[in-house]
Amino acid sequence: MSTGIVKDWLYKEHNMGAFHPESPQRIEAIYSMVEKEITFSYSEIKPRLATEEEIQMIHFPSYVQAIKDTSGKERVMLDPDTATSSRSFEIALLAAGGLLEAIDHIMKGKIKNGFALVRPPGHHAEGARAMGFCLFNNVAIAAEYLIKKHSLKRILIVDWDLHHGNGTQHSFQKRKDVLYFSTHQYPHYPGTGYWDEIGEGEGEGFTVNVPLTPGKTNEDYLFIFQKILSPISAAFKPEFILVSAGFDIYRSDPLGGMLVSEEGFGALTWELLSLAQELCQDRLLLTLEGGYDLQGLQLGIKNVLLQLGGEGKKPEIKAEISPRTQEELAPIFNIQKKYWPL
Repeated sequence: MSTGIVKDWLYKEHNMGAFHPESPQRIEAIYSMVEKEITFSYSEIKPRLATEEEIQMIHFPSYVQAIKDTSGKERVMLDPDTATSSRSFEIALLAAGGLLEAIDHIMKGKIKNGFALVRPPGHHAEGARAMGFCLFNNVAIAAEYLIKKHSLKRILIVDWDLHHGNGTQHSFQKRKDVLYFSTHQYPHYPGTGYWDEIGEGEGEGFTVNVPLTPGKTNEDYLFIFQKILSPISAAFKPEFILVSAGFDIYRSDPLGGMLVSEEGFGALTWELLSLAQELCQDRLLLTLEGGYDLQGLQLGIKNVLLQLGGEGKKPEIKAEISPRTQEELAPIFNIQKKYWPL
């Protein structure tokens, strides 16, 4: 079985303005890299439009209608950072539908893993609100689809984007069938994701937030994945791993303050592949979230794809942290030890 890549040039048709960082140029840069530099055999997956009913698994019908009503309008501002253009509703359906199509391919055994190179991103979108460049919460819709369509019982969502995925957390914070794990720069937009946000009711313990100050390196992230994510995942035993893959933790990203290199993205993917192999029959699907340095997008995604396709070497990065980072992580270990064998 091969790796699947969801791509469609129609994703360029969503445009929030000439100087907006979440621009069609992101897809142009990524796809040109894939077409020139990804030489191993992969399955190109053509996305489909998600149905409105599928979107409503996460979003309120009135909100879906409000986004639909922007169709054909040149520009509608939804919040200070987020706008639509004339085809944004359609393209947002195509973004969510790209993940759903990839899920079906994985569940039918047509591919082993995949990367949905889609836009607009999704993890900030709340049930009834657009936020942070996001219209529909692609990864949350995908998790619900796995539960409702494919009858899975435990889904792990890993979010390594620079920003906390508030919409994803809020979609599942009262549930125990979806475990949400997020590393993110804090304090930073959107201001959520402190370590004491651990879920509510039945979902207590199934939200794991790792807020980080700027300057974190490959080694820091690898330590967090090996020492926090890995043991929690082993105890949770997910049947599928979804990843909100944001490349704004890249060392040169204009919106971020992290220091992850292209090799670092490969190392994180290596860890996730190992978890997927051990825990859930290799079922692993990444979806594009942030990342606003075009070269960083190209280099980071190339390294991820090489790992997914079995072409990448094991990264020579050591999981080690500074005393300062150790101090930052101490309350996370303390609170999560109540729920997981750390």
